[in-house]
Amino acid sequence: MNRTDARSTVLSLIGEIAPELDLDSVPDDEDLRDAVDLDSLDFLNLVEMVHERTGVDVPEMDYDQVRTLDGWASYLSARGA
Repeated sequence: MNRTDARSTVLSLIGEIAPELDLDSVPDDEDLRDAVDLDSLDFLNLVEMVHERTGVDVPEMDYDQVRTLDGWASYLSARGA
């Protein structure tokens, strides 16, 4: 999976968690928990949904790497999702 596909996948999943959100307004470099008002349960759901969709496991120690949309794109593309 390239960065563009990874970004699109994560945005799509965020849209499932927060359907009222304008996905075009999600900044690439801002913490998603702040940018789209994801609480900790929503964030954990996103991690699980990404795993289900891509097969990539994100251990808790890597959560800091996937706090932004850019971070997700890098993380997933580096793991060949």
